[in-house]
Amino acid sequence: MKLNKHRKLKAFSLAEILIVLAIMGILLMLVIPNQSGIATRTKSMEAQQELRMIHNLQYAYFLQYSKYSLDTKEINYIPHKLITEGGTALYRITVVEASPSGFKAKAEAVQDFNGDGKFNIWEIDQEGQPKETQPD
Repeated sequence: MKLNKHRKLKAFSLAEILIVLAIMGILLMLVIPNQSGIATRTKSMEAQQELRMIHNLQYAYFLQYSKYSLDTKEINYIPHKLITEGGTALYRITVVEASPSGFKAKAEAVQDFNGDGKFNIWEIDQEGQPKETQPD
């Protein structure tokens, strides 16, 4: 049996592998910043949902007492425990204005989602449409 010592193995060169890795790195840098925006929008859904709940509770309270309430306990809103307190909620919900003719509630993020120093804020009033007043 004769061994062929000069037989070449098919393989990629180091230069080819480095070029592929460089291309993958560039593609990742283009995709990752776009993904952080999706995560922020997903987290903001919590704020919108909680504000719609506040709106529904305020509307029920208004039908019963012909006025809106500043007190979340009075309208039977039980807030979720915040992540800063060992819970899971990302937004602090408060009613900031209330009168016989309307109300305004606010959801403020307790965490800076994208690290830009701004905290996401959403508001809702008696009309029932959540509005983002400060994007993150």
